[in-house]
Amino acid sequence: MATKQSKKAQDQTDLIENPEVIASRLEKGEAFLKQNSKVLAGVLIAAIILIGGILFFQINTANQNENAQKEMFQAVYFYEQDSIQLALNGDGINSGFLSIVDEYPRTDAANLAHYYIGSIYLSERNYQEALTHLEQFSADDYLVQAKAYSLIGDANMELGNTDAAITNYKKAADTNENKYFTPKYLNKLAIAYEEAGKIQEAIDTYGTIEEKYYESFEFSAARKHKARLEGLAAK
Repeated sequence: MATKQSKKAQDQTDLIENPEVIASRLEKGEAFLKQNSKVLAGVLIAAIILIGGILFFQINTANQNENAQKEMFQAVYFYEQDSIQLALNGDGINSGFLSIVDEYPRTDAANLAHYYIGSIYLSERNYQEALTHLEQFSADDYLVQAKAYSLIGDANMELGNTDAAITNYKKAADTNENKYFTPKYLNKLAIAYEEAGKIQEAIDTYGTIEEKYYESFEFSAARKHKARLEGLAAK
């Protein structure tokens, strides 16, 4: 082992002190560059194109998002005024949510438009289309994301996809737990459990409302339904 280390150290000393060794190494390097100049140039050009493409994509997306945000303003106004069709399709001058998701994909505005479209379709009992859009939405705001999970659960319940509804109601209840919305999601979860024939899970979920959210609107109903299901389970 020591012999190998000594030989390596000697080689390094030769490289530093011997001009002929240095010249030989440089000649090999120059030869390599000459032989592979086209390949290296191609790699460099490809790297420049890639970096340029990334920068263009980022700038273009930022510009698209700014334009989409401006167009969202009127659509949101229509939505808040319960002018649902105008919110979806626009008024001939201003774009609706559907145009925004088509014209400005991958923008923050399009992401939010999916949420609005999904909630509109859900209110119109167009459950499959509601799912299509709601499942494309994501939010950093935990309260909004929890609401989206709940709406996805609602659409799945209406379509008879009880297991999917349970999964999303659980996500809603587990996302940013709070005394205002969590008991509502837990109540929906308990109903879905009962629909699926999972009586003990429904009892436990109502029990969570009873124990943790005794000041909520859902508290009284949770106690009543918990007692009812416990009676059924005892038979």
